[in-house]
Amino acid sequence: MLRYLPLLLVAAGAAGTATAAAVLSAGWWWAAGPLLALTGLGCRDLAQRRDAVLRGRPLTGRLRRGRAVVRERAGDVDVYAEGHEFLVPSLRPVEPPEEAPVVRVGGPDCRQPYDMALLNVSAMSFGALSPRAVLALNRGARLGRFAQDTGEGGLSEHHLRGGGDLIWEIGTGYFGCRTGDGGFDAREFADKAALPEVKCVCLKLSQGAAPGGGGVLPGVKVSAGVARERGVPVGGTVVSPPCHRVFSTPRELVLFLARLRELAGGKPVGFKLCVGSRRDVLAVCRAMLAEGVAPDFVVVDGAEGGTGAAPAESAGRLGMPLTEGLITVHNALVGSGLRDRVRIGASGRVATGPDVVRRLVQGADYTNAARAMMLALGCAEARRCHTGACPAGITTQDPLRARALHVGEGSLRVQRYQRATVRSAVRVMASMGVPDPAGLTPAHLVRRTGPGTLRSYAELYAWLEPGELLAGPPKAWAPDWETADPDAFGRPVPRGDADAFDRGR
Repeated sequence: MLRYLPLLLVAAGAAGTATAAAVLSAGWWWAAGPLLALTGLGCRDLAQRRDAVLRGRPLTGRLRRGRAVVRERAGDVDVYAEGHEFLVPSLRPVEPPEEAPVVRVGGPDCRQPYDMALLNVSAMSFGALSPRAVLALNRGARLGRFAQDTGEGGLSEHHLRGGGDLIWEIGTGYFGCRTGDGGFDAREFADKAALPEVKCVCLKLSQGAAPGGGGVLPGVKVSAGVARERGVPVGGTVVSPPCHRVFSTPRELVLFLARLRELAGGKPVGFKLCVGSRRDVLAVCRAMLAEGVAPDFVVVDGAEGGTGAAPAESAGRLGMPLTEGLITVHNALVGSGLRDRVRIGASGRVATGPDVVRRLVQGADYTNAARAMMLALGCAEARRCHTGACPAGITTQDPLRARALHVGEGSLRVQRYQRATVRSAVRVMASMGVPDPAGLTPAHLVRRTGPGTLRSYAELYAWLEPGELLAGPPKAWAPDWETADPDAFGRPVPRGDADAFDRGR
């Protein structure tokens, strides 16, 4: 209620001064007039639907908006700086297609393939987000015909109410398909995976800002509804285990993915990771080849990704940045002869159409965004996600705070943002002379590496040919390929080979 105190004080002052003006002296109108105007403005803030911050903080929310405008105007980019990248336009552009391209996800073992949009909602759990935020994102996905990743917090009623397409994410806590002792419940998984809203299943191995550690949901955000969905005590901090219990080797991983696909009735199944070791990625590829099975997709997260579910000190310090992670996974699948069976999603650092195109050039087939979707909902960037005191009603379990977010308006904003971003990506590709993502190549992205020096991604990185690792790995890849073990993760790097990734550029 403290959030409404300024408006209540202004309204009380307006009533008092207006009464004094009517009873004592007309001179009081000099004070009553502005206070009445402010009261009307505050009531308008409460009633409007477009701005979640103003609904949650009438009058005072306008101060936060002013600071945001100042931050935006101070964010100019120095295009001459080293490391700046740009996409290469064509002197013979093409007309953009009327319909945005989609990506068919589903390999030869998949019986229910799914057409994925170029931009989707990245993993954000119920618990991390409020019920209204989850529902608004889902309705936006339904309106725009794109997908929402549930995050690892379970398949909640709020995900299902909106009618949007879902990618059900299963994390190390197995929330939503969890046995009493914290293991994987195959029967519950099969029942929920059969729901028509669930289009794909994603097994989370690690995420951008927390590779090697489980997610954390602070106890202040574990409401009765969150506790019911996750099967945990109310008010207790939830810490997901650092690794999965149902597998411990690359071979066991790919066999478990195949089992999930069967339990899900043949729907697409994949996994998500923040890449740390090229050798581990190759070990998974070798396991796929040995068992003759493969996931339908892999989602790559970058170490620079932000999350409210991990210690701040790990962000950007554990794992590969998204660019290197994407190129590593793409090359590993191409060199293993598996790329045509497995689609790649890029999760993180996507906000604009050029961002989407840039990730497609780097090896992705489609992209997911979290922060940009939250901004579309009305996120004020208050950095209070972990406290439950979100002024926009997005990352809170407090019903009064959540009231700031209007579901109907929020869903429309999400749908409009996704549509505009995809249209921008399609127009950018057309200006590059490319009618669809299949025509993009590493030569389409250029980086400034020094004064007067420009190099394309075709020059900066080595790109493997289909099946090249099977025919005879190139020198830069040979040590990792030869020591990649389908029956063990985390083999130590041989002495003197720590710079193997750099030699592959």
